[in-house]
Amino acid sequence: MCVSMGPAEFSGTTLYMGRLHHSEHGPVHVLGYQNTAVNRADGPNAMLLHLPARGMTQDNFLDVGRSSDVLERMVDAVRPRSRAAGGMAWMGWEQPAYGVQVFEHDIYTVLLASDPTALPSALHRVPAHKRPALDPELMRFYAERYPGYAMAVCCFDNTEAAQAKPLLMWYPPIDPDVLTAPALDAHTGRPPGMVGKVPVDHWVLYGSDEAPPGWGEPVDYGRRMRHSLRGFLPGEVRGEHFSGLLPNGDFALRHAELLAGGPVTRVAGPVG
Repeated sequence: MCVSMGPAEFSGTTLYMGRLHHSEHGPVHVLGYQNTAVNRADGPNAMLLHLPARGMTQDNFLDVGRSSDVLERMVDAVRPRSRAAGGMAWMGWEQPAYGVQVFEHDIYTVLLASDPTALPSALHRVPAHKRPALDPELMRFYAERYPGYAMAVCCFDNTEAAQAKPLLMWYPPIDPDVLTAPALDAHTGRPPGMVGKVPVDHWVLYGSDEAPPGWGEPVDYGRRMRHSLRGFLPGEVRGEHFSGLLPNGDFALRHAELLAGGPVTRVAGPVG
């Protein structure tokens, strides 16, 4: 599962989507993403993540530090008995007028923008050994299908493909009542095909600080996790494993359905 800028194989994907009221940032969504990547391109490559966020900066990307097994611990919590899967005062967030931001995060050089079509003009700011080719048609696909979404292009080179720590980020969401995890699949650098089915091998996890006691499975994050990171994570999670063939698209779940134990669904576009 992933959209990449060139040939690649991605397996063992884990996705986390959560909602919480953070002590400093207020109501936010949190996205976790991890997979095993094998770069099949002759040179640099990149994976693309479209994010239903009202503005993002480098500060929204969390450093997992020594807790690189954070998503694995969530999977361990739900694996023995995997299940299918109120009123929060949401702040008014305005979309900041950021251009393309370029920064280093773990093994990646990340390009981040609210307008995907602006990303190719910033490629020269990526180190040459990580600089992939960005197809303008692919950027137009995202701009048309996911208007208003933030777009992260995570660039890496051949030697780093299998060394990445999990990505963990928080953001004020476009729709606070819908939790979405990007899961489009295309590994050619071209726009994803939205007809037919694609193979999947995913753990999809979700959590909420509004869940009642006993709602999910408790997660043991270990003693070494920093307090600042722990503040973005749930005490309990639910999760489901997906394998086989599914329609191409993202995973989404309404918050009310999450609390009621409803199943996560595969969607081809933004949930209205």
